[in-house]
Amino acid sequence: MTDLPDPVDWTDAFDNSSYVPGSDALAGLWSEMAATWRAAMERQGKARLDLEYGSGPRERSDLFLPEGEARGLVVFLHGGYWQWMDKSAFSHLAAGPRRRGWAVAMPSYPQAPEVRISAITKSVASAIGAAATDVTGPIRIAGHSAGGHLAARMACADSALPAPVAARIERVMSISGVHDLRPLLHSAMNETLKLDAAEAEAESPALLKPRTGLSIHAVVGAAERPELLRQTRLLAEAWHHAGADVADAYLAGEDHFSIVEAFADPESGLVTRLLD
Repeated sequence: MTDLPDPVDWTDAFDNSSYVPGSDALAGLWSEMAATWRAAMERQGKARLDLEYGSGPRERSDLFLPEGEARGLVVFLHGGYWQWMDKSAFSHLAAGPRRRGWAVAMPSYPQAPEVRISAITKSVASAIGAAATDVTGPIRIAGHSAGGHLAARMACADSALPAPVAARIERVMSISGVHDLRPLLHSAMNETLKLDAAEAEAESPALLKPRTGLSIHAVVGAAERPELLRQTRLLAEAWHHAGADVADAYLAGEDHFSIVEAFADPESGLVTRLLD
């Protein structure tokens, strides 16, 4: 007997851009906004750019400092399905936590197909460890889309974070994150990601044990693709049953891109959820 074809079009299930009119222009718009804001921070002496945290060409991080002593460190992990984008398109989003008195680190990281997702998670752990040496106090981690996966991966008991750094993490927020990588095996995206079944399982936060001693928030726009709503619910249910302090939220009217733009607003519900 042969296997029946999978009834789900997994390529379409993860296709965010096609379902949000005008989203193709967002990368350019965000890059312009980020460059303008980053230049303003440089003029104020509040930006430390392209800090090396590893030997790879993309292992660089930007650090934006608040006025006065930092209350702690926020790390923001950008999206792009582990293969697109870099920190330079997201600098302006640091404005929200920075206005609340937090230092904000924004790393780039190696991408597929040059490296596998398992290597990306290790690189992100190194980036967080390096930023933690520059800023004292508690750590909050947030990530969007693929960055949401990476943020949740840092909340797993087996993450590569150094123990002293992991002990400082108070809260992790996955925004529109992918928490079970197994469906990607059946998507066109896997031509680039080159996941196999073993790695998909080993790098899926929803299939792993959560770290104790921190709170975890899984947030998604209610207007997003059904698969991302399912991925959010899956993490919350799996980690709740594992005994984690986890909450999920479905934000009315928000799509995959509008949801993360609120990170630039210090009074937004997204920033409040992360910091309060």
